[in-house]
Amino acid sequence: MARLAYVVTVPLMALGLRDMLQRRHSLLRNYPVIGHGRYLMESVRPELQQYFVESNTDGMPYDRSRRSLVYQRAKLQNDTVPFGTQLDVYAPGYEWMEHSIVARHTHDPDPRCVIGGRGGGHAYSASILNISAMSFGSLSDRAIQSLSAGARAGGFAHNTGEGGVSPYHLEGGGDLIWQIGTGYFGCRTANGQFDPVAFAERVAHPNIKMVEIKLSQGAKPGHGGILPAAKVSLEIANIRGVPRGRDVLSPPSHTAFSDPEGLLRFVQLLREASEGKPVGFKLCVGRPHEFLAICKAMRSTGIVPDYIAVDGGEGGTGAAPLEFSDSIGAPLYEGLSLVNNALIACGLRDQTRVFAGGKISTGFDIARARALGADACYAARAMMFALGCIQARRCNSNDCPVGVATQNPALARGIDVTDKAQRVRLYHQHTVTAFAELVAAAGLDGHEQVMPSHLYRRVSPTKVMNFAQLYPRLSSNALLDDTLRESLPTQWSQWWSEASATDFHASDH
Repeated sequence: MARLAYVVTVPLMALGLRDMLQRRHSLLRNYPVIGHGRYLMESVRPELQQYFVESNTDGMPYDRSRRSLVYQRAKLQNDTVPFGTQLDVYAPGYEWMEHSIVARHTHDPDPRCVIGGRGGGHAYSASILNISAMSFGSLSDRAIQSLSAGARAGGFAHNTGEGGVSPYHLEGGGDLIWQIGTGYFGCRTANGQFDPVAFAERVAHPNIKMVEIKLSQGAKPGHGGILPAAKVSLEIANIRGVPRGRDVLSPPSHTAFSDPEGLLRFVQLLREASEGKPVGFKLCVGRPHEFLAICKAMRSTGIVPDYIAVDGGEGGTGAAPLEFSDSIGAPLYEGLSLVNNALIACGLRDQTRVFAGGKISTGFDIARARALGADACYAARAMMFALGCIQARRCNSNDCPVGVATQNPALARGIDVTDKAQRVRLYHQHTVTAFAELVAAAGLDGHEQVMPSHLYRRVSPTKVMNFAQLYPRLSSNALLDDTLRESLPTQWSQWWSEASATDFHASDH
């Protein structure tokens, strides 16, 4: 019996030691030996096959299928699929992109767009795909460092999230988009107001390329947040500029401005304080007349943000009330189409760029967003998958088993920054390449030529419509010309009449 115990125990100890020392698998570093159970289950259920079996359903199976595809690309594994399409192409909701008999060779494998630079300001050349907002505090130090290092290696941008610019963002060396939310973390006074001096000092860092004002996020638009005192470590307190040991509140709305023109003046204030770095804002579309009010304010003040980020209501977060996560905020298709149309109809579209975020993970997702008006995209969930997230759904409990969404150092150590940064870079590279190949297959010379008419959706078993029919575009200046405005759909005229450049709530009076 003793010999049997020895035969069993010694190999398990050797395996455990190997698991703790290897660098590729965070789960095995944190849970040696027993973590192999997950990989055993994966070998029984081939993940790429499940991508097609499950991708036509909602919720967790959909995310699991996308996670599988991201893993293949991040790990440089074969991401081709046997047996062809296994989706039901006659089911309502199926979407596809038309191709051309005269398809092209891919001539632009790294499509980008230039943001800012007007009036002598700084211009930033952004990738078509970038890392969406995820704060240090929500993600671990090593996860943040890996994302930033991956962004540096791949030449794309990393949004800091509203938690402020941490040392780990800077250590990674990537191009940063500093997001400033209602808590003004990293640039706030002792009583929680915006501090222009602190902002000017921080934004001068060369790694910070752009600034983003967060109005709302798709996961919980119109909802503030709280970081409990127990989680406010000395490090987080210093980064966010808050007292240690007290609850940290993110109000539901800003105190630096209260009306549309005030928002635009705040944009200009940040642009001047950063010496011309591009400044934009992010929102999940709610009341349409409020966005049109911002458009009216752009025209009345002459201040136009360098970019506008549209976050879909399907976006995620580590923790949000169910009602907000599932039932508040316009989905990306509708929100993006509305913002793009509003800018076109107000004669502003050529003065700003538009970002899109909301479950963006494949080249086709980028093509769809591009067709609906996006110049570039954000991805959060997919970037977490590239880091090694296994979707354990423990983001709000501080015990993420792979060390991504936790502040527990014992779990965060499972992430090897060099390895995960490489995976983030590879995922980005292959997904952008896939998008560029779709553009070439459509016979187009560049990503700017992707139009709504190039994409189709089945709306019933016997009827299909292209995106130009589903999401019709308004004509240029249509809201500014009385004659053109009369020909618009009724709701646009109503929204326009309700919008005021000086009052978000004008329609309520």
